[in-house]
Amino acid sequence: MTMETPLEITFRNLDHSDAVEAKVREKATKLEQVFDRITSCRVMIEALNRQHVKGNLFRIHIEVGVPGKQVVVDNSGKNHAHEDVYVALRDAFNAARRRLEDHSKRRAGRVKAHEVPPHGKVARLFSDEGYGFIMTPDGSEIYFHQNSLVDADFGKLEEGQEVRYVADDKESDKGPQASTVKVIGKHHLQGRDAGRS
Repeated sequence: MTMETPLEITFRNLDHSDAVEAKVREKATKLEQVFDRITSCRVMIEALNRQHVKGNLFRIHIEVGVPGKQVVVDNSGKNHAHEDVYVALRDAFNAARRRLEDHSKRRAGRVKAHEVPPHGKVARLFSDEGYGFIMTPDGSEIYFHQNSLVDADFGKLEEGQEVRYVADDKESDKGPQASTVKVIGKHHLQGRDAGRS
């Protein structure tokens, strides 16, 4: 089976390489063996230090579209093994494969879907613009707007706070988004615990 949209490969801060592109195409084809309903796949290969000839780190960002969801893998380029672009690609695609396998199992009903909405942590906040990103347990990020926040003040949100969220079927221009976000954890209990010493 082939994807609905062609595989997109982007090189950032480094020259295009036919060998690297061939490796990406080979690995993307293997993902389709894990999950045959992939609708799109975007891969960005970024050299983090263009001026360094040796010791350059490569960041690999993969977005795999499947019905109703985006599987996102982003190795941040902090692992020194990722000075080799092929090792960085291998690790990123292995992570993508594991997430697709989990997604496939959930769809097949082999993993019980939790009744509780998924949770994550506030990863980044852009207070002036009124939005932020939630880091999910699998390491991907979900965009949320301040209007999707329930029973909490966006101005008092902090990075690292735990939240529950409901993912929206529709993507934002910033990728997967949450339609509802609710703060959980110790910050949520402060009012009740204030009387205790």
